[in-house]
Amino acid sequence: MTSPHLSVLLEEVVAAIAPAPGRHVVDGTFGAGGYTRAFLAAGARVTAFDRDPSAARFAEGLGAGFTLVCAPFSTLADVLGEASVDGVALDLGVSSMQLDEAERGFSFLRDGPLDMRMGDHGPTAADIVNTGEAAEIARILWLYGEERQSRRVAAAIVRRREVEPFTRTTDLAEVIERALGGRRGARVHPATRSFQALRIAVNDELAELEAGLLAAERALRPGGRLAVVTFHSLEDRIVKGFLAERSGRTPGGSRHAPEAPRGADPSFTLLSARSTAPAEAETAANPRARSARLRAAERTASPVWRAAA
Repeated sequence: MTSPHLSVLLEEVVAAIAPAPGRHVVDGTFGAGGYTRAFLAAGARVTAFDRDPSAARFAEGLGAGFTLVCAPFSTLADVLGEASVDGVALDLGVSSMQLDEAERGFSFLRDGPLDMRMGDHGPTAADIVNTGEAAEIARILWLYGEERQSRRVAAAIVRRREVEPFTRTTDLAEVIERALGGRRGARVHPATRSFQALRIAVNDELAELEAGLLAAERALRPGGRLAVVTFHSLEDRIVKGFLAERSGRTPGGSRHAPEAPRGADPSFTLLSARSTAPAEAETAANPRARSARLRAAERTASPVWRAAA
């Protein structure tokens, strides 16, 4: 099936992962299979993960060297075993297909059911806005969307749901827009931050990322490569902090990773001290790539870090 999704930083991710015949690579966020196809074309064997069952439609005809696992990427070490793969690629956030398919409920620009689940189970965005306390909704909008007017938006949501519950994306977007005083010529839609926050909360994306980084550390062989593409600062901070700490560039622990045991050696070596952004030609062809950042590192022979006692 032809992919409706343009894989961001494709050449850079392939260069970082360095797929080759005899190498086993994990595409932790299969989506429409853009990275997977490039890894296969280089001769690598690929195991892909995706918690969205609809991603299977893009797996047809990928050949004997390919396996798709319908599960979150945080499970990759449990599925494949420790120190078993040569590369792990993660392309975070929501895919273009999910954004463009109104029935998934991810976009405030397309009228659809207020869902936002990447998988097919668990609470929806409608459940959060229709049943959550105002303080909890405000916390979600502030923490995951960095929405400065989170309390005002939450109060407007609660007032409106007392009259009629939310069921549609555009309905919620209009309430948020009115709560924030309209667009006033703003380039970014007023509902952008709130929709991001709800999506992250529905899918527990930051906890999944933290668990996925730990899983990659376990699964990568010495010399194996990790490449992570992020799309907003919350994701990038987690990846940057994890790799800086694991490469010995920052002392002590953080809330995103266990503190290093005394005497622990770095489990990763950074491939670049800075993140990689898309070139102008890529952002011109695919505006959704503008905020993307790639961070990559190579697994050392040191043991997996364990939490300090």
